[in-house]
Amino acid sequence: MNALSQNRVTKEERVSTLKAEIGDSEIIVVAHQLGLDADTTRNLRVEMHKANVGLKVEKNTLIKHAIKDTKYAVLDKFLKGPSVLAYSKDPVAAAKAAADFAKTNDKFQLVGGVMGDQILEAAQVKALAALPSLDQLRAKIVGLLQAPATKIAGVLQAPAGQIARVMAARGRQEA
Repeated sequence: MNALSQNRVTKEERVSTLKAEIGDSEIIVVAHQLGLDADTTRNLRVEMHKANVGLKVEKNTLIKHAIKDTKYAVLDKFLKGPSVLAYSKDPVAAAKAAADFAKTNDKFQLVGGVMGDQILEAAQVKALAALPSLDQLRAKIVGLLQAPATKIAGVLQAPAGQIARVMAARGRQEA
């Protein structure tokens, strides 16, 4: 196999890998990284990993091949310049992680994205990032469900506590 065909096979493998990775994502956010150095890119990858968000820095032509004939084909209009894809199953996580990183780094600019069949402009991605993530919503729901149980336990324990205080006061009076 010559070098040219080997290069083509490598690119086809990269396209199929990318297609598989983004295939079951609820959201894909496109950002441009304009001159991020190696340390900053590593920090970006770490932050995305912490947020359970996938990140791909890939050539636009390979991304275009990967999204061709998929629901993400509309991303084509955002793929100009050095592009980065942030993707996740949680519809808010990728937007939140990308927007948070963009706040602290001016060389990382949100361009847009897609969620389901909805095309998102940069402002919409930022608005989506302001929403709580699925995990945060779940935590709030659990907290709300537990609050009444805690209050009930407090109400039930209060009479026993009052009886104990009365008995202690009575004991002090007799002593």
